[in-house]
Amino acid sequence: MAILTRFWVDESGATAIEYALIGTLASVAILGGVMALSGNLGLVFDAVATAFTNAMPS
Repeated sequence: MAILTRFWVDESGATAIEYALIGTLASVAILGGVMALSGNLGLVFDAVATAFTNAMPS
């Protein structure tokens, strides 16, 4: 029982775990944003490429 109590009150490593959770949350948010914008971003790049192609003199 003393081992469980000591484990429960021990806070060493808590900061590392908190930073890991924050990093994971940020990664998930960035990934979600990239996935949401990926289709539209491809259309934008295609439009820019078409505009450059049409702007070049033949």
